[in-house]
Amino acid sequence: MICGVSARTRQSAMLATVFALSLIALGVLWMTGVDPVLAHCDTMAGPVIADAQKALAAKDVTPVLKWVKLEDEPVIKETFRKTLAARTGSKEAGEVADAHFFETLVRIHRAGEGEPFTGIKPATAVDPGLEMADQALEKGDADEVSTELSNGMAEKIHHLYTRALETQRHKDESVEAGRAFVKAYVAYIHFVERVHAMVAETGDAHGTEPEVHGH
Repeated sequence: MICGVSARTRQSAMLATVFALSLIALGVLWMTGVDPVLAHCDTMAGPVIADAQKALAAKDVTPVLKWVKLEDEPVIKETFRKTLAARTGSKEAGEVADAHFFETLVRIHRAGEGEPFTGIKPATAVDPGLEMADQALEKGDADEVSTELSNGMAEKIHHLYTRALETQRHKDESVEAGRAFVKAYVAYIHFVERVHAMVAETGDAHGTEPEVHGH
């Protein structure tokens, strides 16, 4: 016991704090405009391609314009027009035109986000965590994703904390024991540091305030 507080009490308080931090972090992501779908916008299952398919089906480019900056609209509109024209020909020509439109849209979108374009990924390339975030938006309920991430965060920090605490007790017994403590300590504090940085982060995914397009 240290300063009248038992180890069990400190541990319970730590887990409660971790739980609260992870919930706050999720709230920061939603409230500051950090879009969890940006990281898989280059997959066939991503929202950019989904909107592109809707636009082609409706013969209306409007649904995809939100994914590009205002100055990039002319290129997207012209590519869209050519794609619709190609679709009036053979099935093969239409498929080639669709693929070119998808690639152009995603490439320009990612360039606007400061990210490289490495091609359209298959639907199976979507990260499970991102898929879970998308499903929460579709359901209109973040409780499930909040609970799962909060529990996972708490378990991870508790594991790292426990390892650091155990090795700390033996760190002066030998050089090897000291190194084991340093390894565990660094892993623990760096993980907590990343969680704290996420909570304190403001603006969008690139550290700037979300841009409001003119459309």
